[in-house]
Amino acid sequence: MSLLEQAFPDNKPLMPSAGSPQRARADNLMRLERRFFSDWLNWLCSGWNQQAAQSGLERTLKMICQELQAEGGPYFLGSDISLVDITFAPMLERAAASLTYYKGFVMRGSGKYPALEAWFDAMESRATYLGTKSDHYTHCHDLPPQLGGCHMTPAGEPFAAAIDGQDGSSWRLPLPPLTASSSPEAYSPGENPPLDRLQAAARLVCNHAAVVQFALRGAGKPGPKPVSAPLADPTGIAAAEHTAAVDAALRHVVHALLTGVQEKQVMQEALQIKDLGEFDGAAVMASAEYLRDRIGVPRDLKLPAARQLRAHLNWLIDNLQGR
Repeated sequence: MSLLEQAFPDNKPLMPSAGSPQRARADNLMRLERRFFSDWLNWLCSGWNQQAAQSGLERTLKMICQELQAEGGPYFLGSDISLVDITFAPMLERAAASLTYYKGFVMRGSGKYPALEAWFDAMESRATYLGTKSDHYTHCHDLPPQLGGCHMTPAGEPFAAAIDGQDGSSWRLPLPPLTASSSPEAYSPGENPPLDRLQAAARLVCNHAAVVQFALRGAGKPGPKPVSAPLADPTGIAAAEHTAAVDAALRHVVHALLTGVQEKQVMQEALQIKDLGEFDGAAVMASAEYLRDRIGVPRDLKLPAARQLRAHLNWLIDNLQGR
């Protein structure tokens, strides 16, 4: 980003001019970001001396909040975004996700750090940021392979269950509200369920052939070249013999997204599960679970639409299991 600033000097600068007092403060904030990065990983990746690691991070978070308030906020240098915010964004976003998941430490949504919450809200008001913003689930499963592992604590376990959709409610219909203070994940733009469902359905329809083949890995075999990330299997072998079954199941999911589950189930096109049907229910269920667990944000969908797709895949899976 600094190189882009230098290469295109005629555009609106994202940093104060060199030699100014504002630039000196911005440079100090960049060093604060490195301190936060160190404190975050020191706690996240280690099981040793947890209380001291948490205290160190909390001290740095307090400094960050003081800096956010120094010029009135909501951004670090005042009312407009700067390279400081862009530098902090990926670290604060990942820390908010991973510390909730692994340590049960809620940086956002608890009311403990109001200046930081205002910063997140301001960032999420920008379409450019939302286009790159991930969700807690994606971050918490892509970080361990990059970092060599993250240390789970008992305090994190209930949050991890909710983020992973294993708590019985967070990934099931009806979905809990998504707001600036929702738990386990806050999201200030909120949701628009009809539009979110439409976006999820459109993504499935527009990529139906590729999605079906990807999902079929769940009923197939592991690939010959495994990688360290548990949810990644780029050479996985799809169970092509179940293509028609998985295609039909995902068409039901799309229909449910478009019409609503309750409305669909009173239609002629309702999802019906039969013991002696022509399709292999176990293969369909394995494929749906594989797809559900690999919906990435923002790669595949933004968070509100991803939630809808995960929950509607669970609706399919629950029906297959006879729930």
